[in-house]
Amino acid sequence: MRTIFVLGDQLNQRIGALADADPSDSRILLVESDELLGLGRHVQRNHLVVTAMRRFAAELADRGFEVDRRRASSMADGVRAHIDEYDPDELVATEPNSRRARALCDRLDIAQVRSNQFLCHHEEFAEWADGQSSLQMERFYRWRRAELGYLMDGDEPVGGTWNHDADNREPPPDDPSIFTEPQTSELDELDDEVLDSLPESHGEQPVGIWATSRRSALARLRHFLDHELHRFGPYEDAMTSGSWSLAHSALSPYLNLGLLLPDEVCDRVEERFRAGDVPINSAEGFIRQVIGWREYVWGLYWLWPDHVEANELDHRRELPPMFTGESTTEMRCVADVLDGLRQRAWVHHIPRLMIISNLSNLYGIEPRAVMHWMWEQYVDGAEWVMVPNVMGMGLWADGGRMATKPYISGGAYVNRMSDYCGDCRYDHRKRTGDDACPFTTLYWDFLARHEERLSGNHRMARPLANMRNLSDLDDVRQRAESVVRGVREGRI
Repeated sequence: MRTIFVLGDQLNQRIGALADADPSDSRILLVESDELLGLGRHVQRNHLVVTAMRRFAAELADRGFEVDRRRASSMADGVRAHIDEYDPDELVATEPNSRRARALCDRLDIAQVRSNQFLCHHEEFAEWADGQSSLQMERFYRWRRAELGYLMDGDEPVGGTWNHDADNREPPPDDPSIFTEPQTSELDELDDEVLDSLPESHGEQPVGIWATSRRSALARLRHFLDHELHRFGPYEDAMTSGSWSLAHSALSPYLNLGLLLPDEVCDRVEERFRAGDVPINSAEGFIRQVIGWREYVWGLYWLWPDHVEANELDHRRELPPMFTGESTTEMRCVADVLDGLRQRAWVHHIPRLMIISNLSNLYGIEPRAVMHWMWEQYVDGAEWVMVPNVMGMGLWADGGRMATKPYISGGAYVNRMSDYCGDCRYDHRKRTGDDACPFTTLYWDFLARHEERLSGNHRMARPLANMRNLSDLDDVRQRAESVVRGVREGRI
């Protein structure tokens, strides 16, 4: 009898080694590892992973599999204990999604089956990258879309346009109640059992927001398709205090754990478009997030093993107390985003990029500290997600290896794309004075601090020229010193 070692982010019977598994010759091993649960993760992240693992174990048992689900201090200890007890003829796993887990499989001589959890295997990505003069995501996206056939008319994109970003930049609507919140599930005895077994953590307790089974994840997908997909495109980049999810699907945790697979999600989005239920900009924008950005990030994680060490701008500051919960902040946008993380362990991609990462970059936090903090906070956190997204996109710590320019902004962007600024104690239009928006002040100071490093970047030419033309730049930089002290001391 062989044993199939299933990791907590491979919870689908279509994935890898499970795809052709038979209860007559295969048993299943799942290990709940204290070392992973003890990383300081949000309680809702830990709850989601462990509960989903236990529900998946029950599904496999219902199919007739013998399932060994065990808790251990480490993954290695759990596997060794299983070997000692069962002495399997063979131990096999689907290729893990992290370098650390693959190294564990190598160390313990666990055979690995090629993973089909993504639509572009990282070896295929590396072959594509080897022939490219530039690794722009848009190039990768067009290649994959043509290969996979999504939203295509023969060899051309539907409507003759590959990218509908220009149609997807609406600010939030005046009435955010048009958005429906994702479905929730009532907690049951298993949820309570899992919560009682978890180590002490931070964040608010689960209230049923996150699906912990494939059945519930599919229901969340149907809800999104029925109620929000048609609005996804226009409001993709908007932020509002009136809705935490807007028209976003909030499906990333299920994709990352394997409860949903990318092809089935994209197939259903395309079906809705072909049926005339949703506009092309919403369908294309969503599919681009899945087969473009998500798969691109996955490929870069494996292509660049040194990415995690990047710190091109030499930022060295520690996480501020507002991030660690030791203080609050009067910056309304930041306060709302941090409160959303505390309540739900999730905010959508624009608050992640243009609020949290933007502030981290302008303030100058050490990149790995930001990466690990985000990994711990987000319910969809994973190493392969966070390294490229934070080091490359969020913080430009790799100096442009992934993104052509730093994604930084002052308060004007936040005001344009959100409803945060109207009632904020700070004025997004001001760069000096006690009521100047910290984003605005730090934005100009960032450009001045890194002028030499950014001067050769053509996409930064206009911002740098505007900075040089400021008549009050010395005052701005003095105000920036005060803002930095205030952030560090929890007074902003």
